[in-house]
Amino acid sequence: MAASELYTKAARVWIPDAEDVWKSAELIKDYKNGDASLQLLLEDGTNLEHKLDPKTNNLPYLRNPDILVGENDLTALSYLHEPAVLHNLKVRFTDSKLIYTYCGIVLVAINPYESLPIYGSDIINAYSGQNMGDMDPHIFAVAEEAYKQMARDERNQSIIVSGESGAGKTVSAKYAMRYFATVSGSASDANIEEKVLASNPIMEAIGNAKTTRNDNSSRFGKYIEIGFDSRYRIIGANMRTYLLEKSRVVFQADEERNYHIFYQLCAAAHLPEFKNLRLSSANDFLYTRQGRSPVIDGVDDAKELCTTRHAFTLLGINESSQVGLFQVLAAILHLGNVEIKERDSDSSLIPPNNRHLTAFCELVGVAYQDMSQWLCHRKLKTATETYIKPLPRLQATNARDALSKHVYAKLFNWIVEHVNKALVTNVKQHSFIGVLDIYGFETFEINSFEQFCINYANEKLQQQFNMHVFKLEQEEYMREQIPWTLIDFYDNQPCINLIEAKMGVLDLLDEECRMPKGSDDSWAQKLYNTHLKSCSLFEKPRMSNRAFIIQHFADKVEYQCEGFLEKNKDTVNEEQINVMKASKFDLLVQLFHDEEKVTSPTGPVPGTGGRTRLSIKPDKSRDSSCKEHKKTVGCQFRNSLQMLMGTLNATTPHYVRCIKPNDFKLAFSFDPKRAVQQLRACGVLETIRISAAGFPSRYPCFPPASRSSTAVCSPL
Repeated sequence: MAASELYTKAARVWIPDAEDVWKSAELIKDYKNGDASLQLLLEDGTNLEHKLDPKTNNLPYLRNPDILVGENDLTALSYLHEPAVLHNLKVRFTDSKLIYTYCGIVLVAINPYESLPIYGSDIINAYSGQNMGDMDPHIFAVAEEAYKQMARDERNQSIIVSGESGAGKTVSAKYAMRYFATVSGSASDANIEEKVLASNPIMEAIGNAKTTRNDNSSRFGKYIEIGFDSRYRIIGANMRTYLLEKSRVVFQADEERNYHIFYQLCAAAHLPEFKNLRLSSANDFLYTRQGRSPVIDGVDDAKELCTTRHAFTLLGINESSQVGLFQVLAAILHLGNVEIKERDSDSSLIPPNNRHLTAFCELVGVAYQDMSQWLCHRKLKTATETYIKPLPRLQATNARDALSKHVYAKLFNWIVEHVNKALVTNVKQHSFIGVLDIYGFETFEINSFEQFCINYANEKLQQQFNMHVFKLEQEEYMREQIPWTLIDFYDNQPCINLIEAKMGVLDLLDEECRMPKGSDDSWAQKLYNTHLKSCSLFEKPRMSNRAFIIQHFADKVEYQCEGFLEKNKDTVNEEQINVMKASKFDLLVQLFHDEEKVTSPTGPVPGTGGRTRLSIKPDKSRDSSCKEHKKTVGCQFRNSLQMLMGTLNATTPHYVRCIKPNDFKLAFSFDPKRAVQQLRACGVLETIRISAAGFPSRYPCFPPASRSSTAVCSPL
């Protein structure tokens, strides 16, 4: 149909708007081919002349008929585009108080910031055994579909839950777990569901923190495999973690916090059982006061610690082990307060009888003199001799912080390992449903190595998502023998190549890390020389020689190069490690007993359930005071992503895209700017584009009763 036939008087369109993203308007005059503008009437009664771009002459998006507004599946809309999606979600959410909407095979879940009575046993029973399209959109419908396909197709399943922190990912994962436990008949069998859910407050305490965008931001990703026996009853679970943000242990940006557990301990410092920890207010410790925001509105950290301790007990981590955990955590806070002073430009010292170093050493059972020595010195080895070299104050401080991050990461891994032990089963696993709860695409005012890795992960997941949606769409057309033209959808492989291919960002980063005098600045120059002219997705900021820009599938992101090499190498002073290994403190012995067996980085190795590895053979051409890791953090994260993608590709995926409707936790309040930002970043609009490229209107065809009969088609 010609544009002049659609854009007639009284036709309604969407035009861009600075506040609402899209604004509805009505044509008050027919459009004719060649017109330079449209005469419109806005909903507030204002007349507007909407000028068309002379280069493209693109007309504004048409608005759907009112009868279609509020559809529970976005692909049922006549006009499939961004404003239609945004408006439909807003109407369902704010007017009808409906938080779930389908977008083809994707469930869009908007956080209501309010408890809703839609998750009880009666609702579970209502969805059990039903087909996905027969009931209103719901997380239970997705869970039922995954459970049904696991049993019917004898194939493992995955539910991929993504979105910003605070969008409701963990809640969605929790309700999916509850559904599986109930319909599989194992809700009261060995309390597996209770134990899995008990892992949430533990993982939130040690892996979540307040950021500028959310008070309870997950700073790691996790993939939980729920195991089923041959009768499809839950028998156990296993959790894999990804990329803990270790830098947060020693540094927080303004208005942010360290991990919750530190503030919980400080809030409970007055309790008799914590007296020996020598803790006080969070404002008294460097590692918990840098963000200048030690309190979260509406959160009682002391009460939260009670919840954390109860969850530890449920998972079999006894009182003695908990005391040990808290000792190590308190020791980290004291270590951060050890002030290293400058002796001269090339050396540093710790004044005698430093009370925080004394507390650290007593809490973890190491010798004060040894730790004081190796915080300010390093051992150098050459082919013929070994000698001790003093460290300048800045290097010594960085080494102190590296040790703090290393110890915290080991403790995090130990807890994950013990959570998994509590969820393990001796019954043979027949199949599983995996639930991936992973960080969404991130862009902040300052983006560093962590955001780079997170966005790299989202590029890989987006590619998997696009390919799966595209494949399903194509198979439907082929199955129904409908002639069609191949859909040309956005393929982000060039961006992935920019990151992970030979001479890509990660490859050049690893190469720079191997250089004796490698630096963030020289790495930045190599990036510019390699990619500025050859890759359109890579840019250099005008005002900086220490940053780079990547055009991701969701948005452009500027990354600051400072700190990339240090975070990628993730090195720790070997002599400090030896001091820690000499401890007689039981938990520290457990944390460091495998130090010589494993390779690194020292943080949670993504995809290994937290196991770490360190090489003890020094590179003769390099400073042997740092344990050089066979694999850098970036390299290991790349490998872990490949393993994750392999797992997901071997399962049937189901997608839940969680949306945070506003930044103020207001119940059923919809900020269109925040919503559309997330819709663009999570692939919902790409799904719409793929669907729109085919036939948007679908009619179920009922097979004829005989060869001579005619098939009957009925509109959805």
